[in-house]
Amino acid sequence: MASPYNPPRGPHRGKQPSFSQLRAFVAVAEHLHFRDAAAAIGMSQPALSGAVSALEEALGVQLLERTTRKVLLSPAGERLAVRARTVLDAVAELMEEAEAAQAPFTGVLRLGVIPTVAPYLLPTVLRLVHRRWPELDLQVHEEQTSSLLEGLAAGRLDLLLLAVPLGVPGITELPLFDEDFVLVTPEGHPLAGRDAIPREALKELRLLLLDEGHCLRDQALDICREAGRTGGAEVTTTAAGLATLVQLVAGGLGVTLLPRTAVAVETARSTALWTGGFAAPAPSRRIALAMRTGAARHAEFEELAQALRGAMEELPVRVVGGGA
Repeated sequence: MASPYNPPRGPHRGKQPSFSQLRAFVAVAEHLHFRDAAAAIGMSQPALSGAVSALEEALGVQLLERTTRKVLLSPAGERLAVRARTVLDAVAELMEEAEAAQAPFTGVLRLGVIPTVAPYLLPTVLRLVHRRWPELDLQVHEEQTSSLLEGLAAGRLDLLLLAVPLGVPGITELPLFDEDFVLVTPEGHPLAGRDAIPREALKELRLLLLDEGHCLRDQALDICREAGRTGGAEVTTTAAGLATLVQLVAGGLGVTLLPRTAVAVETARSTALWTGGFAAPAPSRRIALAMRTGAARHAEFEELAQALRGAMEELPVRVVGGGA
């Protein structure tokens, strides 16, 4: 067999790299030390060296340079290490999908949630998952909608919980519920505590909104446009989160719109906050799960959506499609 550091020139036809060879090479590329690499993947040093040598022979290129003190990647080795890691990641994803197919609601489920949903719905989601599917490793990622959609498309996330419609090709939405928006005002405001507030009242109010990028900001602006607001009244962006937004309202800087699921949590932060309800039909938003169309775990996600509808009947929302 040729030396690992002087492989034959030109690839040998018919020879394909094995998973163990790629795994050994990636470990050496990461640690640049044969002993540490062998320990990291539970392989003996001779076996590791032999696997790298066999990979070099199969590829027909020198991957490593070894001096008396350290191991270095050759220029070809640096390029191919990136490819090898990609292959190993793809195999890991394949194994995850196979595991999920064999045993639904086990393994990892990477759930992305928007910030204006996470604090108010996650307690319900987590209780349901822990009670019904204790073997499921639910990992939660709180991000804005654009980042969540990128993560879903790239495979970094498996499922999203967010406001719809998205209007994005290749994504299937599983509606959960609709919820009304509530007007939040400081104490003493003319609309504080009122019911049946006409939408037209939004035309002249000093409205405080979230920063750019939050879908709740876009929804609030849409509601204002529907009410006939054309820019004559000031719209001020002042907060990165709802907790800060309601404190600004409590301080008398303006009013804001909150989804009803957030009202109990956020208005409890100050006795100077009052709420008012809109006249029917009140402005609202729809919350749904979103998955890649044709996802291998689609049946699992549909079952989760149905269970969530049942669990969310206890919230101040209108469930879409009935309970579990």
